[in-house]
Amino acid sequence: MEVQYEQAVSQLKALSDANRLMILDMLSCGELCACEILEKMKITQPTLSHHMKILCACGLVLCRKEGKNMFYRLNEQETSRLEGFVHQLFSTSLNCICK
Repeated sequence: MEVQYEQAVSQLKALSDANRLMILDMLSCGELCACEILEKMKITQPTLSHHMKILCACGLVLCRKEGKNMFYRLNEQETSRLEGFVHQLFSTSLNCICK
């Protein structure tokens, strides 16, 4: 059970930045090249790389390289797991930590 909390901490920390939230929102529409993300945001390429490293490290985003371009997409399995965890956290359930 504690592993579930530790994993959520890593992902929730990644969500604690407005730029990363915007990136996740953009990726909710589908896979994007780093250059497409940069076009929409007012950040530099090194700053984008920093944010993407955090999002990939916590498992919320998957990346692939094609030639010189990096492509990013949401890891739907992890985003669904985190969504379920947050829902469970704020609701009464049979497997609540208090029982």
